Amino acid sequence: MDIKVGDYVTRISHKHDMIFRVIGIEDDTCYLKGANVRLYADSLIEDLVKVDFKESDDKEIVQRIKETNNLDRDDYFYLPGKILHIDGDSEYLDRCLKYYNNVNLMAMGICEDERDISKNILNYLEEYNPNILVITGHDAYYKKKGGIDDINNYKNSANFVNAVKEARKFEKSHDKLIIIAGACQSNYEELIKAGANFASSPKRINIHALDPAIIASRMSLSDINKDIDLKDIIGSTKYGKEGMGGIITKGTMYMGYPR
Repeated sequence: MDIKVGDYVTRISHKHDMIFRVIGIEDDTCYLKGANVRLYADSLIEDLVKVDFKESDDKEIVQRIKETNNLDRDDYFYLPGKILHIDGDSEYLDRCLKYYNNVNLMAMGICEDERDISKNILNYLEEYNPNILVITGHDAYYKKKGGIDDINNYKNSANFVNAVKEARKFEKSHDKLIIIAGACQSNYEELIKAGANFASSPKRINIHALDPAIIASRMSLSDINKDIDLKDIIGSTKYGKEGMGGIITKGTMYMGYPR
């Protein structure tokens, strides 16, 4: 089969479990990027099958988030929390920023290599002073290296943990700065211990490209005076409690009167 860069494919050996876009070809090997999942992979051309796939505009996700916030706009006005989204992948960052815009939230985006986030994060926090911080990109758990408890067995979990720790130097309170950290298969427990409010991935699974942004938007639109419904917010992500987890905290949205 004639496969070229830009084609969408699935892998026969993985029972066509997910869709990838071909981002490079070298000899008989194709380099792949998840269409919806934050995942890089490679595969022999002979293991790939071309599929029809239309790039999602995420309308269903946007509509679902809007429906979770039935706000009384006749008498009151609302000030959602401000989001700073730092992402190791420019394409996924653009998709997340488009999503924030579609749900009418203020969000700033920075594309930064996962290894460099911790070095620059204090400057970003001082400049933008967000209510919500997203730290994401790409990660992976390398099972062949050893157990899930050893952070050295992950591609970028240590980098995310370091970034969270640096962010907590800026603001120690989990209520004043909501931190959402991690990517596919990240070390969930270490991210929570480092100071994240929400993190991936409790079951070390791949997460949807928008999962961190979904959590951020829900927190942005949650009442600052009330504890969140943790199970409901986690349940609004693609893979629920297997992909994302977190702690009960308060929202970031102020309500005012009169409109």
